[in-house]
Amino acid sequence: MKFDKDTVARVARLARIATDDTERERFAGEISSIIAWIDTLGEVDTDDVEPMTSVGAMTLKWRRDDVTDGGIADDITANAPARADGCFVVPKIVE
Repeated sequence: MKFDKDTVARVARLARIATDDTERERFAGEISSIIAWIDTLGEVDTDDVEPMTSVGAMTLKWRRDDVTDGGIADDITANAPARADGCFVVPKIVE
């Protein structure tokens, strides 16, 4: 795909980037070379390559999904200025 100055000007306007004619010409060449390099990646045969989610083989660790209170409510609220029934007590701010 070949980028021309008009396409670069349109993209620059959409991105709200100020460019002049010399920059547009330079950007058109740079973007065209980047697109050409990306097109070469399409030539790589990946038919026998398994899809992967990570570069290293991994197995996820499983745990039971049990809902608990943590069992340490008293430890957590021990330094609170005010507490009641294992909860923090805060002053009312809405009247």
